[in-house]
Amino acid sequence: MKPVNLNQFRKQKARAEKRARADVNAAKFGRSKAEKTRDAAEAEAAAKRLDQHRRDE
Repeated sequence: MKPVNLNQFRKQKARAEKRARADVNAAKFGRSKAEKTRDAAEAEAAAKRLDQHRRDE
């Protein structure tokens, strides 16, 4: 059996976790300007639609 360097193993594990966290953040926050603009327009349209259906008392 080959001896394992625990320091290298710990650092390798930390790197893998950091890479995984970076991938999640890239998917969550890494959007293009066009995507952000489209989402803002959709949110505004949804808010307008909701206001149009509001009943005045």
